[in-house]
Amino acid sequence: MRILVVEDDPELAALIARGFLEQGIDVVLETTFSGGKTRAALGTFDVLVLDVMLPDLDGLEVCRRIRAVDARTPVLMLTALGAVTDRVAGLDAGADDYLLKPFAFDELLARLRALARRGGVPRSSVLQVGDLWLDLAARRVTRGGTDVSLTGQEFALLEAMARRPGEVLTREHLVHLAWDVAYEARSNVVDVCVKGLRDRIDRPFGRRSVETVRGLGYRLVEDAR
Repeated sequence: MRILVVEDDPELAALIARGFLEQGIDVVLETTFSGGKTRAALGTFDVLVLDVMLPDLDGLEVCRRIRAVDARTPVLMLTALGAVTDRVAGLDAGADDYLLKPFAFDELLARLRALARRGGVPRSSVLQVGDLWLDLAARRVTRGGTDVSLTGQEFALLEAMARRPGEVLTREHLVHLAWDVAYEARSNVVDVCVKGLRDRIDRPFGRRSVETVRGLGYRLVEDAR
């Protein structure tokens, strides 16, 4: 596995590099967007690790620029910003995962391995479940051709469910897929967002596509009435 890490904290970068080398992982370190951009253009990496707060350009903008030219390589973002809105912003920018500082190296390694296993898979910019369409590039949702307005959290949750239509997803799994595994899974954020989705994509259209599976979680199904 070959990883590009763009992290401006020299101590943290050194720790990450040492941990990777001990695992036999090829790692390339950069401290700025400019250097990381050059490396990404010249080499092939299995995973990119980006710090959100870089000295020359915001990490979210870095991720957007990467996604504009590379829709395949998995991106994991590192940040000390722990609010839900910050995590949603990172995922909306095109990141595949989001890890809060401080973190355990074993967790970082496990997440990177999981991302690398999914690497190289083309990311469709449009998801469809029945007559429900999600345009990921435009951040637009339509049902039967009618635009539906969602919050950032609702969009992230709907995207996570639309990527796995018909699959029962627990609240904990949805928290990890839509936001971050470090988020407090016992909170009602998933239930609140599910209610919001039903109020926007189901009830106005006489549908019941967001189903509750008692004792397990939720699933998105095609055109249930």
